[in-house]
Amino acid sequence: MVLPSPLFIWSNRQRVVSSVLLSLPAVRTIVADAWPLIREAERGESVVGQLGEIGFVLVSDARIAALHRQFMNDPSPTDVITFPHGEIVISAETAKREAQQRALSLPEEIARYSVHGLLHLAGWSDTTPRDGAAMRAIQEKILRRALRGLC
Repeated sequence: MVLPSPLFIWSNRQRVVSSVLLSLPAVRTIVADAWPLIREAERGESVVGQLGEIGFVLVSDARIAALHRQFMNDPSPTDVITFPHGEIVISAETAKREAQQRALSLPEEIARYSVHGLLHLAGWSDTTPRDGAAMRAIQEKILRRALRGLC
């Protein structure tokens, strides 16, 4: 049974990384293809079935660092922050740096952060090394399948 997806709302609120480089249409396709696998991976603390919409907001390192400080008492920039009400904030600058270091496309790296955020909403946690390793493993499995269109 295919469960309906919430409305995914994408917003680019940064000016550091060119929108052409971001290629949000490609990212949206990857995330939409990953959605059924996210639902299959749901755990007990999942809220994804309760959300009518999920917002993906691309911001600068400065903005995500401010959010990280405000909500997690950590002033450093990070890659992605997920809020339980269905907002996933992604640093476009961090994604660009990481994509370059890992020789990946920027849309793939942004999709990775998006899948990571969706997994948090699906009940996954990465607060311990063991949980983090399990979450990264399922994240990469989902991303590989979505990138190949195997969903």
